[in-house]
Amino acid sequence: MFIIIVDYVQPLSEVDRWLEAHRDFLREQYAAGIFLASGPRTPRTGGVILAQGCDRAALEALIEADPFKREGVASYSILEFSPVMCDPALTPLLTPTS
Repeated sequence: MFIIIVDYVQPLSEVDRWLEAHRDFLREQYAAGIFLASGPRTPRTGGVILAQGCDRAALEALIEADPFKREGVASYSILEFSPVMCDPALTPLLTPTS
């Protein structure tokens, strides 16, 4: 499982210019079963994405297609972890899919 930390490197006016295209990208990854949750950070300096269902190399390649990355408005950090405990409602997340 991965936590992707998104840091905006351009002003919010430039980020907002690409926001709908970024959301389309997110929707595609949800449909593919890769992304589990996403949203902006507070304060709005970037975002966070929770992902699974692929290996790190595939995820890194996938992120290159994100309009925020492609257009240079954000940088990305990927944290990989292996969850061993969670709320019972999230137990399916403990089953590796990659």
